[in-house]
Amino acid sequence: MPEAPKKPQKASNSYSVAETNKKALQFIEEVTTKADEIQKRVLAEILSRNAHVEYLQRNGLKGQTDRETFKKIMPVITYEDIQEDINRIADGDKSPILCSHPISEFLTSSGTSGGERKLMPTIEEELGRRSLLYSLLMPVMSQYVPNLEKGKGMYFLFIKSEAKTPGGLLARPVLTSYYKSSHFKERPYDPYTNYTSPNETILCYDSYQSMYSQMLCGLFQNQEVLRVGAVFASGFIRAIRFLEKHWTLLCHDIRTGTLNEQITDLSVRQSVMRILKPDPGLADFIELECSKVSWQGIITRLWPNTKYIDVIVTGTMSQYIPTLDYYSNGLPLVCTMYASSECYFGVNLNPLCKPSEVSYTLIPTMAYFEFLPVERNNEVDDSISMPKSLNEKEQQELVDLAHVKLGEEYELVVTTYGGLYRYRVGDILRVAGFKNKAPQFKFICRKNVVLSIDSDKTDEVELQNAVKNAETHLMPFDAQLTEYTSYADTTTIPGHYVLFWELNVNGSTPIPPSIFEDCCLTIEESLNSVYRQGRVSDSIGALEIKIVESGTFDKLMDYAISLGASINQYKTPRCVKFAPIIELLNARVMSSYFSPKCPKWVPGHKQWSSIDSLP
Repeated sequence: MPEAPKKPQKASNSYSVAETNKKALQFIEEVTTKADEIQKRVLAEILSRNAHVEYLQRNGLKGQTDRETFKKIMPVITYEDIQEDINRIADGDKSPILCSHPISEFLTSSGTSGGERKLMPTIEEELGRRSLLYSLLMPVMSQYVPNLEKGKGMYFLFIKSEAKTPGGLLARPVLTSYYKSSHFKERPYDPYTNYTSPNETILCYDSYQSMYSQMLCGLFQNQEVLRVGAVFASGFIRAIRFLEKHWTLLCHDIRTGTLNEQITDLSVRQSVMRILKPDPGLADFIELECSKVSWQGIITRLWPNTKYIDVIVTGTMSQYIPTLDYYSNGLPLVCTMYASSECYFGVNLNPLCKPSEVSYTLIPTMAYFEFLPVERNNEVDDSISMPKSLNEKEQQELVDLAHVKLGEEYELVVTTYGGLYRYRVGDILRVAGFKNKAPQFKFICRKNVVLSIDSDKTDEVELQNAVKNAETHLMPFDAQLTEYTSYADTTTIPGHYVLFWELNVNGSTPIPPSIFEDCCLTIEESLNSVYRQGRVSDSIGALEIKIVESGTFDKLMDYAISLGASINQYKTPRCVKFAPIIELLNARVMSSYFSPKCPKWVPGHKQWSSIDSLP
């Protein structure tokens, strides 16, 4: 198998950016040229090392490592199919259930099952694969934007709460796992990972102290910043919003060379004070720019050498593109990589393309990839139809990485080194082209997701159940919910869920505002833990219910039919994104109500309540 590019172990005069970049690009060239051969070897390696694990034995794979037998015998699965095995491992069973290597921790997915985050098993060596993918990003970028090694990146990176399972394994988001690992904290010298934020500010659990200190360091080093970013577009916009609220405090600290007393974490204070010095001139400059009425172009005004913004703006994050364009005066928006809790997948080899043209080249050494053909329901809403479980014929229809067809859409299925076999990730991808023998995929959407603001993913069934729970508050007033729809409003910062409700009120007693506020909170309490964590951490705003005039949803149907929908097949969409439809609904709003407080949320799963959560 092609050798992964190696990083130098320490800073030295012998470090050569050009040589390091050359090796990384050569690695990409080799693995994409031999994509099918490498995929075959990856599967054989995964199956041979795990030949005796319980899951493979249980399904009838008796040590065979060839693709044909694997595809014939092993089922294509969803999380629910292995949830019992996951729970056994979480409870402390150390026998080789899914993997011959010890499960080192669980990575908590932004996808949920039964309202709780899914737990993805991982092993220690997977950190090396993630580091490998990260090491490819800047060599690719350097082909398009030269001399990035001569400055710094201002990235707003954060860790989130982690919990322990009853068996003592950590359960935490994949980025928290990576940032807390030696691969990040003790990373070897690399000018491309030279960030304005000290590690201590990234590794601070207090989100206010972390954001404040990272923003302060970024402002103080503003002339050195060549690129800015966060993981998601929503996260970067929150950082700009934070600056809008707190620039006077930040300017005071820069002017005096002191750190606000609200920053109480000692390691954060020490790391920031190693950087911060009094600079009244810089404070005056920031004050002048931030006090202007318009914040258009604030990024290029405060960080004038910035070449691009590095954030995910594909999928549901595309809704933030206009806001980013406004704040940056149209700087390039760069999506560099494609990854999830299950596996890190691939890189964008054309990073300066338009957000609508982003495609990712899957790196064949990361895992074994298969693709389930997708069908569209073209008659009504072009929605994607994916069966929950597959029959034997459908299981045989999965396509290998090297055999997908240009323009076709597929659901991604992975077999990983960490113990997932033919696992349906839930991402829908379209083949946009090829790099040598490796396909390049455009991310289309997350299967079944109707609402998303940040890392939350709310599907139609979950929303329906939440609305049903809230409806009970209307019963004492002899009122019924006749129709509803929703949308993710990202014009506010943070964004929030909006539900349009049409009611049939038979009772004579007016419904007080507090009842609708209770409905908002009940919906929030009924949604999954990822949503509720987002609310508690202020990455998602309070849910809003808008009461619309009687007959509004008839108007909505009329409009849909005027655009070509079939009257026989029309059903009210549970989520709307089309601007004219949102305008139609908003024009008929009679009143609106917000959730009065945050829903309850604690780290970990409900059944772990006896286990102490970590900070």
